[in-house]
Amino acid sequence: MAGIRIRRRGPGRPRTRPDRVLGDKAYSSRAIRAYLRKRRIKATIPEPVDQQNNRLRRGRTGGRPPAFDPDIYKQRNVVERAINKLKAHWRVPMILDRSS
Repeated sequence: MAGIRIRRRGPGRPRTRPDRVLGDKAYSSRAIRAYLRKRRIKATIPEPVDQQNNRLRRGRTGGRPPAFDPDIYKQRNVVERAINKLKAHWRVPMILDRSS
């Protein structure tokens, strides 16, 4: 995550701190959430069922659940589909390189 670079529209160096991170349940660890909080990056990551159960089992000392906005999380689907389309066509550049 330290390698994130967000290009600016005009001149200037790329930003290294995004406004928000959308992640799946695999990125819902305490370390990742703490890192994002420290850098003041909003996180939209669903909490896995096992983490919910552990938190609820602890009762009042378990703390409150992390903030999660399902409407913002739906935007993640657009990025996932774009990446999957790129993965589906990974062979096209290889074929073009071999023919020349």
